[in-house]
Order: sequence, then C-alpha cells, then structure tokens
Amino acid sequence: MGNLLLLAAIGAFFYWIFKSYAKYTTYSKEAFKNFSVSKESLQKSELGLFIALVAKVAKADGRVDALEAELVGIMFDDISAVFPEPHKTKDILKEIFNEHKNRSHDLREIALTLGNTIKRDKNKQHQFMGFLIQLAFIDGEVSKSEEEVLASIAEALRFDPNAYHAIFDKFEKMVHNIKPKANINDAYKILGVNESDDMNTIKKAYRKLIREYHPDIIKSQGKDDAYMQEATAKTQEINQAYEMIKAHRK
Repeated sequence: MGNLLLLAAIGAFFYWIFKSYAKYTTYSKEAFKNFSVSKESLQKSELGLFIALVAKVAKADGRVDALEAELVGIMFDDISAVFPEPHKTKDILKEIFNEHKNRSHDLREIALTLGNTIKRDKNKQHQFMGFLIQLAFIDGEVSKSEEEVLASIAEALRFDPNAYHAIFDKFEKMVHNIKPKANINDAYKILGVNESDDMNTIKKAYRKLIREYHPDIIKSQGKDDAYMQEATAKTQEINQAYEMIKAHRK
C-alpha cells in the first residue's frame, strides 16, 4: 500500500511538472492569463525579446519597407492577442520595436538573453530563427547587412549552423522560384478585384489578403518549415500583384 501511495505521489509530481512546463511552451491566452502587462515585463518576456530582434532584422538594410511594416503590424496583433489587455500590450510592443529598430549595439545582448531563456526548447529556437529568416526574405531578397544580422542572432542563440543554412537555403530557393505575374489581369485576379475598382478598394483587398495569408508566429507552433514557406510565397505573390497594379495605374 505504501509503495502504491509513493508511486501515486511521484506520478502526481511529474504530472504537475509536465503541466507547468507545457503552460510556458505554448503561446496562448491560458498561458498568459496571469501575466502582468507592463513595458518591463514585456521587454523581459520571450516574445518581447523576439520583437526587439524582429526590429533589428527589419531595419538591417536601412529601412523598414511597406510590406515589412504591414507584416510587423499584423504580428503585433497576433502576439498581443494572447496577453491580457491586448491594446495596451500592442502599444508597448510597438514602443519596443521602435526603440530597437534604430539600435544595433545591443543586438548580441538581446539575442543572448533570448537564447538563455529558450536554450532547452529547440522548437522555439527553430520557430524564432525561422521567422527572422522569413522576414528578411519577405521583400524578395536578403541584403548583406540583413544576412550579417541574421548570422549574429543565430550564433548568439546557439542555433545549429546546419539547421540555419538549411532554412536559409530553402527560403532562397523558394524566392527564386516565385515568378512575377505575366500580366495585369492575373494581378487583379490574385487580389480578387476588378480593373474598375478604385485604389482604396484594391488596397483594402490587398491588406485583407496579407492578413489572411501572413506567417503567424502564434499559429505556427508545432508546424514545420513548410508552413512558413507557403505563407511567405503567398504573401509575396499578393504583394507582387498589388505592386504591379500600383505601377500600372501611375
């Protein structure tokens, strides 16, 4: 009887550890229901540190282009939705992003802090690094400065170099295989609009599609690299169509 009670106690203890660990390895409202939202707490959180690195990658080539800005804005919505007080959280995330996009001296420090936080979670390392690579490729090419920033982050995160190059090469191959639309009619079809629609209508359709197909760091949990590649390819296709229509109407 004593042994049974001991086994039951041990089982309950390990179940409690599993539940506690699982709570912090999944980004959900349940996981963050007791999170006290403040700039200090968000800056120290995994997702806050990630946003700081997103800012540095986005600005690595000297500017945050329109599509990057659109995707980063949607990312703020995705991330803030799992925290209490989403509107307050979103405002703080924007503040963190804007502070870090113009600072490069603390890149390694931020990456090391995030790396230490997630060092036992290979899935999170892969998820974060994959999204940063995806962001660099979203405009169709990766500049030398972006590549240097990505490499510095990967090293600080102690991310497997082979895994890094595998992800990078997959995105590079995918981008090269995306063909620009041959004609303006295809561009209108992709956005689901008519040639007679005004630019405000077309812009709304574009933004709706970008929001629908963008790579979502929250929903990507547990999914493989194919999810990010498909989302990136679709996002680029939508953006190419929109840019073609804009150029055609000048």
